[in-house]
Amino acid sequence: MIKIKNPIWLSISVSAQLAGLNSKTIRRAIQSNDLEYKIIENRYLIDLQALLSYLHSKKRLKNKFNEFGLGQYMTSHSA
Repeated sequence: MIKIKNPIWLSISVSAQLAGLNSKTIRRAIQSNDLEYKIIENRYLIDLQALLSYLHSKKRLKNKFNEFGLGQYMTSHSA
């Protein structure tokens, strides 16, 4: 994974909206350490690069991202 100089950190709810997933799915990924996160003032923040990698790690997640999330706004979807 490329090291990003100034990473973008997202809340669980924003991550879920961008991904086209339920926030419970994001919370489960955090619990199983599938997503890079940090906690600031009792709030989980998720690294955008880690979120995108997670979404492309499984076909079902990738399909949801492309159908319901930010992926639907991209002009071409890589299969």
